[in-house]
Amino acid sequence: MIHFFTENGIEVPTVTADQMREIDRIAMEETGPNLYQMMENAGRSLASLSMEFLGDRWNKSRIVVLAGRGGNGGGGICAARHLANRNVNVKLCLSNPEKLGVVPQFQYKIFKNAPGKEIQLNELKENKFDLIIDALIGYSLKGAPTGTMLELIRWANQVKTPIISLDIPSGVDSTTSETPGDFIRANWTMTLALPKTGLNPETAGKIFLADIGIPKKSFEKIGINSTLLFDKDFCIQVNKQR
Repeated sequence: MIHFFTENGIEVPTVTADQMREIDRIAMEETGPNLYQMMENAGRSLASLSMEFLGDRWNKSRIVVLAGRGGNGGGGICAARHLANRNVNVKLCLSNPEKLGVVPQFQYKIFKNAPGKEIQLNELKENKFDLIIDALIGYSLKGAPTGTMLELIRWANQVKTPIISLDIPSGVDSTTSETPGDFIRANWTMTLALPKTGLNPETAGKIFLADIGIPKKSFEKIGINSTLLFDKDFCIQVNKQR
């Protein structure tokens, strides 16, 4: 089993997909924040970390965000908007635009009023990018990716462009780390709230942890003691130790 630690040596608890679903439920129904707020926090941190990876050339870089229809996709859409608002050359490719959930649909509405552009799967090969943001599946994986999702994962792996995944690389089981089919081979992963038990640097690359605003009591309700991990930062690198 992999254990994660902050750079200050504090051990970071890990959660299964079921535990994370319960934490999300507690936040949305009992303690706050609501899903709109958590998605906004996730997307903003993802945009900020992406610019950090690009270094001094962040505002001259070309980024594509691959976004699914659920909450993970909504975080990616939010990140695309924050990047576009900073005049980054960012394009958004939705796997299933006609099936967006309610909260991702809200993020999509805001994005359409930003200067970012949309791109279709069949147009990806005509473009070159400096960074791919993977926001396709997240912890809701159910079996091997299929359809457009599968095509996007295969394209991302083939083009050899650096990839940052949101929460967990798409196609990786967030509880077991199993890969029932094709999966994103990420250089970095920004996971949310707490690392998932299925996160493995061999598939996730360097792992960062983002604070999405969930209060300490939400974790305590399922028996997790979430020591204050972030200090002054909203996103930190976590390191593995077996």
